[in-house]
Amino acid sequence: MMRSPINGSRGPRFENQWDDWSTHRAILAPYPAPFEDIPGVSGPTADWTDDRVYGEILKLLNERQMRCDVPLNLTSTSLITHAYLLTGDDRLRRWVLDYVEAWAQRIAINGGLCPDNVGPNGIIGETMGGKWWGGYYGWRWPHGFMSIIQPLTIAAMNATLLTGDAAYLDVPRGQLDRMISLGYEQGGRLLIPNRHLDAGWSDFRALRPEYPLQLWALTHDARDLARLERFPERENEWNEVAPGRGKGDDLHIAPWVRYIQGKNPGYPLAILGCQYAEVARRLDAMAHDDTDPETWDVHHWQQLNPVHTEALVQLTCGGPQIVYHGGLLHVRLRYYDAEQQRPGLPPDVAALVDRIEGDRLRVQLVNVSPQHARRLVLQSGAFGEHRFVWARANQDGAAMPVQGPLLGVELAPAGALTLEIELDRFRRQPSYAQPTW
Repeated sequence: MMRSPINGSRGPRFENQWDDWSTHRAILAPYPAPFEDIPGVSGPTADWTDDRVYGEILKLLNERQMRCDVPLNLTSTSLITHAYLLTGDDRLRRWVLDYVEAWAQRIAINGGLCPDNVGPNGIIGETMGGKWWGGYYGWRWPHGFMSIIQPLTIAAMNATLLTGDAAYLDVPRGQLDRMISLGYEQGGRLLIPNRHLDAGWSDFRALRPEYPLQLWALTHDARDLARLERFPERENEWNEVAPGRGKGDDLHIAPWVRYIQGKNPGYPLAILGCQYAEVARRLDAMAHDDTDPETWDVHHWQQLNPVHTEALVQLTCGGPQIVYHGGLLHVRLRYYDAEQQRPGLPPDVAALVDRIEGDRLRVQLVNVSPQHARRLVLQSGAFGEHRFVWARANQDGAAMPVQGPLLGVELAPAGALTLEIELDRFRRQPSYAQPTW
């Protein structure tokens, strides 16, 4: 277990100081209060900007939350997975699996619901008066379900990447299924709980499609797609390319999924236009930003950051945007420039993954240079975790066996090529190793 929600090179941190939340006091004031028994606070929210109230909150945070392991710590599995991808040290792989399995055991002990706090002696609710809810970034405060399902999904995907065993994904699947089972229909929409208070489940909302769709994009298991059948809004709302972007640059997984299924043909042009417009808007906002830097916090930068990667990841690599808060890149393809011997597509070359069906995919490659041929290398997976089985050019070509993680392609000047590819997924140990030229 980890001994605190906040950990770093100096070890666990057990106490919040006065200045630690200074940039977030005004931001957290509208959220539900982290506790229901804060002295002097009677409503559902607490005014963090009031020094007396803030002092009481800090005291309770330190007494109840700062000596606990919490689900959010599961995002650290990405850090350790990175280290494994660089070194191949099996101790790091085992660390990730042990920690994921420890949380799976805690969930089983808690009747299938993920607890959001585990005390210093490994006891659920140990510092929270026996409550399995109410921990640091847990079921109650500040965001609820998002802070549970995201780390569970991130960690389970990391474990699947390291082992090839998709059974680890049953951990987030179980939480999704429990929330769906606790939901109710209102106005033709299924609403699921997003928070647990002392009085029980609350804050019922529509399910965000990225939670189940991230699992399906990794597995293409029909069970993961079937989970969405209870949400009729998928037929219209989830087909739209909404303008703007969220903090995680991940608003458009649903229309992308429908595109690779052949049901949303206009998606590539729509998403590229949408994200180009947002880049332009943000660059203009940066150029005219005359606000006082003393008032800025992390959200100021998030709202101005002009770098968008969602459309490029989806359309060129054949996978969804990473899960916000620490997810790794789980895609079908990665590219290398064979001439310059570096990662990425060569100059003048565009790629579009326009169909994914289980182990098979189709990618269009185009060289817009009218004078120069271009050579590139396709890799099976972001970390070479898959293996190419065969590839066929332009539908009428013969299926050529590949049997490895790399596939070389040469595009003639002004040339185009459509490749149909079959992968044997998660058959190789993942690594950051690049091709040897």
